[in-house]
Amino acid sequence: MNYLFIKELLKTNMRASMALKGAFVLNAFFMVINNLAFFTVWWVFFTQFKNINGWGLAEVSAMYGITAFSFGIAVILAGGARDLSKMVVDGELDSYLVQPKDVLLHILGSKSQMSGWGDLVSGFFLIAVSGYLTWANAIPLIILNFSAAAVFLSFRIIVHSLSFWLGPMENLSRQLSEFIITFSAYPQTLFNTYFKVFLFTIIPAGFIGYLPVKYLMEKNIFLLLGAFLAGVFYLLLARIIFMQGLKRYESGNKIL
Repeated sequence: MNYLFIKELLKTNMRASMALKGAFVLNAFFMVINNLAFFTVWWVFFTQFKNINGWGLAEVSAMYGITAFSFGIAVILAGGARDLSKMVVDGELDSYLVQPKDVLLHILGSKSQMSGWGDLVSGFFLIAVSGYLTWANAIPLIILNFSAAAVFLSFRIIVHSLSFWLGPMENLSRQLSEFIITFSAYPQTLFNTYFKVFLFTIIPAGFIGYLPVKYLMEKNIFLLLGAFLAGVFYLLLARIIFMQGLKRYESGNKIL
């Protein structure tokens, strides 16, 4: 039942987001330009330096591509996560609570971000030019991208759910969401061991960009399995935290 409901909800939201064709195209176009502009910095870097601890332009291109593509998946399918903190603080969850649907799924699927299509296009392009987009990598890339999207979405849900306990923190939640994307687009070989642990636990950026490319480089099935399990784990953790926070929610703009 939840699956069919969310499917129809997503179809409705995506049709609505595409209804204003001009705005839709501009949002997607400028996101493509934005992503490629950031990647250009690395392209210039690698014209001067051959690699970073074994990572060359191809690996960084794949990392940027997977980060962008997975982000696009998350914001297109679950754009409602962006406003979760505001909804909690302003007491806007009431309309979701009175319906016989899964509250979290309903909120996540209530919106679709148009700019996400630009992330999909630029992400696909960067993965393609990296040379890692092959038939042999097709299924692993699907698993890796959806797993990375799950990790990003989960982190977004978690940081926004903190509003159940901490009150207004919409800006901080969005900044933390940007924070994980920023570190997803840097090779982990740049960081020391302690910071790597941080990026695979508290801020799980390593599962979004680094681990997928590590698998593409080494073809180690345990890396692919690790990426998939990370997606499952963080989704479950996000749901638990949200549901615990929901117990503290009270309508009328009040947090117990």
